[in-house]
Amino acid sequence: MKHDSRGPRISIGPRVRKSPFFDATLRYGAEAFTIYNHVYMPTSYGDDVRDYWSLVNDVTLWDVSCQRQVQISGPDAYKLIEYLTPRDISGCEVGQCQYIVLTDEAGGIVNDAVMLRIKENMYWISPGDGDLLWWIKGVAVNSGMDVTIAEPDVSPLQLQGPKAPFVAYDLFGDWALELPYYRLQETTLDGIPLVVSRTGWSGELCYEIYLRDGQYGDQLWERIMQAGKKYKIAPTSPSTIRSIEGGLLSYCSDITLNDSPFTIGMGKFVHFDRAGDFIGQQALRQISEEGPQRLLVGIEIDGEPIEGNDAFWGLQKDGQQTGHVTRCVYSPRLKKNIGWANVPAEQSAIGTTLTMLAPVDTRQATVCEAPWIESQIRIPDEIREQVRNT
Repeated sequence: MKHDSRGPRISIGPRVRKSPFFDATLRYGAEAFTIYNHVYMPTSYGDDVRDYWSLVNDVTLWDVSCQRQVQISGPDAYKLIEYLTPRDISGCEVGQCQYIVLTDEAGGIVNDAVMLRIKENMYWISPGDGDLLWWIKGVAVNSGMDVTIAEPDVSPLQLQGPKAPFVAYDLFGDWALELPYYRLQETTLDGIPLVVSRTGWSGELCYEIYLRDGQYGDQLWERIMQAGKKYKIAPTSPSTIRSIEGGLLSYCSDITLNDSPFTIGMGKFVHFDRAGDFIGQQALRQISEEGPQRLLVGIEIDGEPIEGNDAFWGLQKDGQQTGHVTRCVYSPRLKKNIGWANVPAEQSAIGTTLTMLAPVDTRQATVCEAPWIESQIRIPDEIREQVRNT
């Protein structure tokens, strides 16, 4: 699956922000970009299948500065976040991360994000695509809560792949191997201020490196690339293939404002028995009691390899369009077409067959067990030993 340079291009101008790593990504061969949270994000370095294998077998570096952090600080920071999400966050300690969804009054998902508790009264919300800063400001403005909401000078990179612990160890030392999944560490590298967390969107062993001062973007990028050279590090974009395989959902594609957490299989993050009210509580309780009308399901698609969908492709049952494909792709590891689809609950059973309306043909799509390949969460002891002996 190679990037077609003859396709539409994005004009570069001052209206959309460049990341601190933008020039570095161009030097290293970025060929295509999208606009995500008002920031240019690389989406291809020319060969997505090659980059997929680099992620699965070695280690990759991604510019994901488009994950613009929303910083919530002040005496009522916890109280505000508690109101924004249906998840019980009372157990989140300083230095810990949690996955959260943020819901509106109808129970729809405004965004899904990783929450990082940096200090006692300071949190970062690391969101998907969407103007989450303005949503949170709007909720807070007349709340009477004592909070400060801002977008700090924080720009994340993702270090992803089975050899990510090798690179992290060479950069930061032993603590990087012992950092648990969904925990963070404030640190510096060559005087560059950072937060490093064991999180990521790849399904492989993962770190996110949050740069806290944009002037060091080029220096940090080159430092990581140099450390990863002997491990065959490759600059890539987030892998659509691996994210679909592992069930790592994408906001604006697999998740929209029309979906509740129950639609996308995230009902486990809705806690009605927690302290404090939250936005959408009544609506979500009703959905929980009645059951969601629609569900996100995994599908396998017959026919020749497909390169992915550039729109929501329709799904029909008995000649009537009832759903749509959110994302799909050919998996070179599974050797089949796979994807995610939004369908009526009554069409969500494993084995249900649907007709997919692709732009050039129609194909059969079958609801299946998903995700196909589980995410790698813990660093195995044998990897730790190998890293330390390298």
